[in-house]
Amino acid sequence: MSGAGEGEAEDISTVDNYQRLQIAPNPDGNITRLAKFPESPPTSDPKLPTPVLSKDIPINESKKTWVRIYLPRHALDHSSSSKLPLVVFYHGGGFILLSAASTIFHDYCVGFATDVPVIIASVEYRLAPEHRLPAAYEDATEALHWIKTTPDDWLRDHADLSNTFLMGISAGGNIAYHAALHADVDRLHPLKIHGLILQQPFFSGTQRTGSELRLANNHAFPLSCSDLMWDLSLPTGASRDHEYCNPTVRDGCKKLDRMAVGWRVLVTGWDGDPLIDRQIEVAKMLEENGVHVVCHFAEGGYHGIDIFDASKGKALFVVVKNFIFSQSAR
Repeated sequence: MSGAGEGEAEDISTVDNYQRLQIAPNPDGNITRLAKFPESPPTSDPKLPTPVLSKDIPINESKKTWVRIYLPRHALDHSSSSKLPLVVFYHGGGFILLSAASTIFHDYCVGFATDVPVIIASVEYRLAPEHRLPAAYEDATEALHWIKTTPDDWLRDHADLSNTFLMGISAGGNIAYHAALHADVDRLHPLKIHGLILQQPFFSGTQRTGSELRLANNHAFPLSCSDLMWDLSLPTGASRDHEYCNPTVRDGCKKLDRMAVGWRVLVTGWDGDPLIDRQIEVAKMLEENGVHVVCHFAEGGYHGIDIFDASKGKALFVVVKNFIFSQSAR
């Protein structure tokens, strides 16, 4: 995800992508992040007038990973017998930018936890290029093992770990997908994954799709910025047909057996997003491999609109609520 903006195509081919992303390359291959994106602190005091409480807890201090837990206030008034589903959330940012504390994701999680309602564990993972993939996937799966063993009272008393969903936006959707493939689900008990929520997931490939060609100069998310993010995130020397980037090639579908046994996958997208054809391809691949897929592709939006446009976000919450609470999800 880059900045907010309407999805019409315009000629921005002369814009330097490092400048657009507000990063600067360093001689050692890492980057300097020039922009200071707004961040929001957690709000854990139940005396404060907030519909959702939140707090940060370290996961792995050596990696500087942590989780922000969101608890709807009304959950405190219910007995432990009426626990809420757990959504493990991975933020967007093209693997190189932003944080679980970023205000755009904090506010989104507050709205999500309020409207659906669910308990959310939003994971702070390591960023590329300082930590190239699969570092984010490793952090994502480590978070799942942390959740199953943590003595945290919010999760212990109010989250139904046996009804867990992995969710991510943009690059976070990619992380949710690969975390599901890489997690040793047999060792996660009592945490049980029921499905994935892939919101405008970030995938690509060397062969351009129709939407990538049509929206190459898209203002909200130009294709050249997408390419740069992949260059900075993939293992050194890997092409965009690496399985981390393009799950439809080579052996990408050989690990889908676990998804085909009781899991459901929601894939969302907008027609003004250069990535939409890729998202549709991945959804079809999952269906062809026996996975129960629910698609929600809409018109008139751009990459990241669910985050930047509150009305679109609230509309998506309805879709996600129906997906999570449908009887067939259990």
